Amino acid sequence: METWNGIVSLLIACIEFLLLFNLIVFIEKNRVNIIAMIMITLLASYQAMEFLMCQVGLQAPIFPYLAFVIIGFLPPLNLLLTLTLTKNLNLNTKTFLIFIPAIAFSIYYLFVIPEFAVTSCAVLYASYHYPLGDLYGAFYYLPILISIVLLIKFIPKTDDKKQKLITKVLLFGAIFISLPSTLGFILMFSGNYSILSSIESIMCKFAFVYAIILSFVCLYNSPFNDERNYFKYLFSNKQ
Repeated sequence: METWNGIVSLLIACIEFLLLFNLIVFIEKNRVNIIAMIMITLLASYQAMEFLMCQVGLQAPIFPYLAFVIIGFLPPLNLLLTLTLTKNLNLNTKTFLIFIPAIAFSIYYLFVIPEFAVTSCAVLYASYHYPLGDLYGAFYYLPILISIVLLIKFIPKTDDKKQKLITKVLLFGAIFISLPSTLGFILMFSGNYSILSSIESIMCKFAFVYAIILSFVCLYNSPFNDERNYFKYLFSNKQ
């Protein structure tokens, strides 16, 4: 029987790729915007992978492995975006230490790919089995929590209205995408582990809002910040 499993993932992937195309064409390619665009690319790629796994039926262990590699780089990229925006970044080799956990998990998981499995699919999310789930979760959420703390500390320090608005919007997005994991941990302590098996998938659905927020940040962080300036900038570049 035909199901709708994965259809929502396809819809979100299409919208996120459209957002990305718009940004590639129109925005200024500064460091903050480039990091944000990479994050949107990863979010859209994960949703496309989930569609392929849940609707097309590509459920060999390599596919959930690739999905986890994709989303594993989102939290350190988000932290890098936060560090760049809040001026806590002195770009050097030490900066990229924040990517070591994601790289380490990607390499380790490469040797245990057969242990990955898509355990179930639904219209809105997928559930997985994968090794070292608790450890992966700890390294996954830590950069997000650090980002939230840095953004909260930065807001009262800046007098730049543009930066303050961007920071507040990103803070809202970081807190919003943390809601599923917060609920999952609360239920875990009460003995219910049902959400944790699909937490990454659910978070990436919530992150659709974050993709829209990142798109707003990119547009607002470019030479235009309203529709009139946007088209003025566009047509002046074509002359």
